[in-house]
Amino acid sequence: MNAFPWGELAGEMAAAAVGTAAFSVLFSVPKKYYGLCAACGAIGWLVYFCFHWDGLSSAESTFVSAAAVIFLSRLFAVWERCPATLFMIPGIFPIVPGAGIYWTAHYIVTDQLALASRTGFEAVKAAAAIVLGIIFVFEIPQRFFGRIAKRKE
Repeated sequence: MNAFPWGELAGEMAAAAVGTAAFSVLFSVPKKYYGLCAACGAIGWLVYFCFHWDGLSSAESTFVSAAAVIFLSRLFAVWERCPATLFMIPGIFPIVPGAGIYWTAHYIVTDQLALASRTGFEAVKAAAAIVLGIIFVFEIPQRFFGRIAKRKE
């Protein structure tokens, strides 16, 4: 097995953090949350990269990464006492299958339908994995965080 590409991972995590912070600015997230948003994006990409490098498919890696981002979003939301969507929406940005959607459209326009169907199906699987990751983690911790709130009363 090849050595783990630490240098590549560090650069990609930095790009994910900067991109997530920029996306936070675009969506008017309060300045004090930029660091936590960037951490969500960078950790989400770390999880995706490690699981994909370990041999999971893109869809499986996207599911695990989305679940990690949503879990962190819920954790930061309770910690900062603000809505989880402040961290969830920018944090999910690095794992959205934008390139797959772009190449699908490109292959359709250039009449390469076999490639279009393959890349389109991969993009749809990644998008479905993100949705399932959100549902999986958002629903289960809801009860857990509800119990914590009741204990404080």
